[in-house]
Amino acid sequence: MHALELVVLLGAVLVTAGVLAHRARAPLPVVLLVLGALIGFVPGLAQVHLPPELMLLVFLPALLFWDSITSSVREIRFNLRGVVLTSTVLVGLTAAAVAYVAHLLGMPWGAAWVLGAALAPTDATATGVLARLLPRRNVAILRAESLINDGTALVLYGVAVGVTVGGLTVSAGRVAWLLVLSYVGGLLAGASVAWLTVRVRSRAGDARLANAVGVLTPFASFLLAEKLGASGVFAVVVSGLVLSQVGPRTLPAAARRQGESFWSLGTYLLNGALFILVGVEIHSAVGHVSRVQLTSGLLTALAVWAAILVVRIGFLFASAYTIRLVDRRPSQRLRRVSNRARVVSTVAGFRGAVSLAAALAVPTAVRAGGPFPSRDMVVFVTAVVVALTLIVQGVLLPPVVRWARFAPDTASEDEHRLAEQVATRGALDAVRTVGASLGIDEAVIERTAQEYREHLQVVEGPAAPGGDHVQQVARQYAELRLALIAKKRQSVLQLRDERRIDDAVLRQVQAQLDLEELRLSPGGLHED
Repeated sequence: MHALELVVLLGAVLVTAGVLAHRARAPLPVVLLVLGALIGFVPGLAQVHLPPELMLLVFLPALLFWDSITSSVREIRFNLRGVVLTSTVLVGLTAAAVAYVAHLLGMPWGAAWVLGAALAPTDATATGVLARLLPRRNVAILRAESLINDGTALVLYGVAVGVTVGGLTVSAGRVAWLLVLSYVGGLLAGASVAWLTVRVRSRAGDARLANAVGVLTPFASFLLAEKLGASGVFAVVVSGLVLSQVGPRTLPAAARRQGESFWSLGTYLLNGALFILVGVEIHSAVGHVSRVQLTSGLLTALAVWAAILVVRIGFLFASAYTIRLVDRRPSQRLRRVSNRARVVSTVAGFRGAVSLAAALAVPTAVRAGGPFPSRDMVVFVTAVVVALTLIVQGVLLPPVVRWARFAPDTASEDEHRLAEQVATRGALDAVRTVGASLGIDEAVIERTAQEYREHLQVVEGPAAPGGDHVQQVARQYAELRLALIAKKRQSVLQLRDERRIDDAVLRQVQAQLDLEELRLSPGGLHED
């Protein structure tokens, strides 16, 4: 299949999946995965594969970078101990459990450890998309875990492949050193590239140049870390987290809005294409095993999937109660979650494209010249487990969340209201001083102050004196303004149709109207 045909097909499937997911109220990744597996029957797609280097060097840096920028550093700090434990200890335990189960079912130890390392990390992309219906704190913890645990898993994967291929001796000290190098080197590489990005963007002087530098950042971070022998994945995460804290102070508004629109749409398309290609790859993996291997492979996949779930839920409970016994500080009680929340976190432990890419990257031969043991089975079992976690756990997650009976999560709305109130009061307190320093007329200053006083009444909500009436007036005002913007847009379009203004002028005026409309629309300026 030609590249253009593939692009059109992926786009058509993505749009179709979006419509189906909306109408069926099904998770979009699940629909994309199923459609991807189905289009594997299309003639010509049998030769289409997801190259591991495409996933690890193109998809992964871009997706992790945006996930990092949109993550909550405050929640990561608050839950750092749990995040570190699930990103390191749980990854090691999961890899060992998967390897043990796979070996019991006939897989050689080398291939079993490769399988365990590939399936050990949760997937940041799947977690970010499928876990959105959880409370903010739970989502933040799951996303932080999935962003960081790839570094641990890929170290274990490299050791397992090296030992199995031959030429690499392994010891506890060597593994520990590789983990330290992976994270420390990744931290230094990511922070260095982020610092350089801030310096270059501050001198760019143009929104497009500033965002071009931002697009290069994840790939430069990954490349530098790989050259140092460290974790490229962790370097990308670090650079994203650093820029999430520095960017709001250094980026101008135009660059920020442009960048958020670009990354929001770009990652949506990358995510969609990735899930479709994973579905195609799962279809291909099934076609590469014999009937005898198919039966044993399915049994192995089911057993491995069960082991992953058992180890995860066991670790979440054991680590939580161990910490309770050791740490009796009052602050620790604030970090506690319910047992039902731990069940939800278990179901939300999805596997995805990173696991499949790792399995596909397994060499075909060992150093001695023979084939890599059970390579096709490693790919097949990984593909089936990825499908099980995304489809079964993805479908089960909403009812499990309802069963968990989380308290209503209004933290984001409350904090948004607080930010609006504090910012408006600050502006209102400074309006006369700033106006005098700029030489603004008193009438203009008073008019501006009155606008801020009215806006403060709106953002204070029903709690303010006469708040209900103020809110009703604000809604009516927005409704009237939106209707008038539609009339203005019609008038401008008519001028263009009558050839009285140029298309370039239309675009300029329409851009201003669009910004005004988004500002007045509830949530209009917030990217999904």
